[in-house]
Amino acid sequence: MAKQARAVATRQQIVAAAAATFDRLGFDGASLGAIVEASSGLTKGALYFHFKSKDELAHAVVEQQHAISIAAVAAIAATQASALEQIVMLCHEMGRQIVEDPIVRAGIRLTLEFSAGAEPDQPGPYQDWIEACRHLVETAIAEGDLLPTIDPSELARFVISAFTGVQMVSNVLDRRIDLEHRIDQMLQFLLNGILTSDCRPDSDKIRRARWSETHQPA
Repeated sequence: MAKQARAVATRQQIVAAAAATFDRLGFDGASLGAIVEASSGLTKGALYFHFKSKDELAHAVVEQQHAISIAAVAAIAATQASALEQIVMLCHEMGRQIVEDPIVRAGIRLTLEFSAGAEPDQPGPYQDWIEACRHLVETAIAEGDLLPTIDPSELARFVISAFTGVQMVSNVLDRRIDLEHRIDQMLQFLLNGILTSDCRPDSDKIRRARWSETHQPA
């Protein structure tokens, strides 16, 4: 058991070092040597024992980033917040993860880089985020918070697309220092056009919904 635990810890150490390197250099700029150098005590032998190639390691980072994001989706879904508040929480939690977690930053960077290739092979994370958002939109419509004329699939895709653009531009212009503000701004513009008349007076309250601040256990 101790040997197995050490193997798991070593694998996670490798993934963390790879994430830090991919986040800084991107897939093409990162080398296995640079990844080894990013983690004290790690050897190339240990790296090759767990991962046979840089590509395999990059996909492991993406998979872990996806698992982190989907866990947040599940945790937010378990709250007592309305579906519309959960959409707001999800956007801000994804933003927080990007700012604070190098595995999430690296996974998203790698997904975007892979998608720019001749044969994109990483649609999964975005498809799952869109599907989770679509379910919340459907529920928000049923709860009377969103206009009944809205197409849930189209709005879900737009929300995830808008979030992706906002975080990318925030990174390019301000190194994501202003990301929380930009996400709030995005939601303000968005909500103004999709809330029902009964829900519109609560727009500011809805935009203040946060999972990480008010729904995690102390």
